[in-house]
Amino acid sequence: MGEKVEGESLFAWLVMLFLPEECYVKFFEEFNFFDVPCLKIALSKGLGYGIIVGSLLVKIPQIIKIVSSKSGEGISLLGVLLELTAISATWSYSVANSFPFSTWGEALFLAAQTSAIGFLCLLFSDKQAQAFGFVVSYAVIMGILLSGVTPMNVLAFLQASNIFLILSAKLVQAQTNYSNGHTGQLSAITVFLLTSGAYARIFTTIQETGDLLTVAVYIVSALANSLILVQVLYYWNATIVYLDKQKGKKKY
Repeated sequence: MGEKVEGESLFAWLVMLFLPEECYVKFFEEFNFFDVPCLKIALSKGLGYGIIVGSLLVKIPQIIKIVSSKSGEGISLLGVLLELTAISATWSYSVANSFPFSTWGEALFLAAQTSAIGFLCLLFSDKQAQAFGFVVSYAVIMGILLSGVTPMNVLAFLQASNIFLILSAKLVQAQTNYSNGHTGQLSAITVFLLTSGAYARIFTTIQETGDLLTVAVYIVSALANSLILVQVLYYWNATIVYLDKQKGKKKY
């Protein structure tokens, strides 16, 4: 009997790591699985943590493509830097506001992967010193932003500037794609996952924080990523032809 109670207590504790106590009561004591407010919370938390889990791998296909080809061809370094700035601003702003980890956790992992892409693009462009300098500089900047000494109005300004940064980053990449007539080493899987995650984040942010500034950032991110996704599909055949030619050149 004691083991059963202990097991139920453990289950309750685990559930309440993700849901408030009143929702645990609604779902598992009153068996009211159609309580709308709790369903919204459960959906939001599920999406939020799903995005975070997905973010662990979202840019890995992109990184693998760069490493395997030893080239960042088709990837705009300026676009990467602008995107990294935007991700980092959301990360630091969310931490300063004590937002739930489920609403911003992917920023941590996306920042690590995006900075890795920037590093690799520099490294394979024979800019080793700049590559390592970039990593050190970024680590120092994030240390300052997350330390608690950065004023909230500065962090809010950085978050607001995300709308411009994200739009600029994607437009720069879109222009690169248009100029090249292909999408080069861009990973279709990565672009699709980023687009899907941005749309899902609109809902989770509204549900869990109500922060209109962050909602606006994710709306812009979703639309901008959609543009890149459309280009990936439009240039699909041209990209295959281009990459095949590049492989042929390397053989000879």
